Formats: sequence, C-alpha cells, structure tokens
Amino acid sequence: MFRATAEHVEEVTQLAKKLWPDASLLTLTKEITHVIETDDNVVFLQVEGQQPVAFAHATLRTDYVEGTHSSPVGYLEGIYVEPEFRNQQIARQLVVACEQWAHNKGCTEFASDCELHNEISYHFHKALGFIEVNRIVCFTKKI
Repeated sequence: MFRATAEHVEEVTQLAKKLWPDASLLTLTKEITHVIETDDNVVFLQVEGQQPVAFAHATLRTDYVEGTHSSPVGYLEGIYVEPEFRNQQIARQLVVACEQWAHNKGCTEFASDCELHNEISYHFHKALGFIEVNRIVCFTKKI
C-alpha cells in the first residue's frame, strides 16, 4: 500500500468508478486529480502484482462533522476493494493508514458515513471500531 500521486490518477479513477458507478469518468478523473494534489486529502492505493485492487480516500473536514467535538476531523470519504480481494484485511489496513495520516495532520477524531441501506458498509465500520452517532433521512422537492 502506498500514497497515490498524480501518476496514479487513472488507476484510482477506475476503482472509484466501481464505488460510484453513477459518476462520469470525466468528473471522477477531475475530482481524483484535485484530491491527490491537495494537502487536506489523501488517497492510499493497494496494488497486488501490477493490479490496483483497492483504494481509500480521506480528507480533513473543518465544517461540523456529526458526533465529533474537534476540528479538523479526519474523514473517510470512500473506500473500495475489488471483490476477489475482500476479507483479506486490505480495507482495514487502508483505514488505519488514513487514520494515521489524519493523526499526523493534528486530528484527534476520525469519522465516516454510509447509506442507511448499506448493511455491508455498516458492519464494516462497526468492525473497525466506529460508533454510530446518528441516523438521518434527507428530503428534497422541486419548487
């Protein structure tokens, strides 16, 4: 596992597309490029052989993060592991790397979220020691 740089944008984007399939490749490429180039973001990439198999993206959030009491807060924005590489502790190692990065940036708290219906993500977070602090349903309407 290593910190992704500008030369890894394509590999990270391909994995991110699997995590966020509704996003366009162009949009993801722009976002990943920006994330990799900024100091308040980090992307860790796991490669097996020559194949990128997993990534995690964390950021420093200075706005209010639900359930936290400090600022900035390290925040797990996204994590993806190819199905055939799951249950091998890769995701855990990626999260630990993100937490260490946030700690080195002065954070004393680390947070994340998942969709209410995503039971796999929910159990993953709980297994890594995250504590559920709130549930929310968001609404919108056209006016």
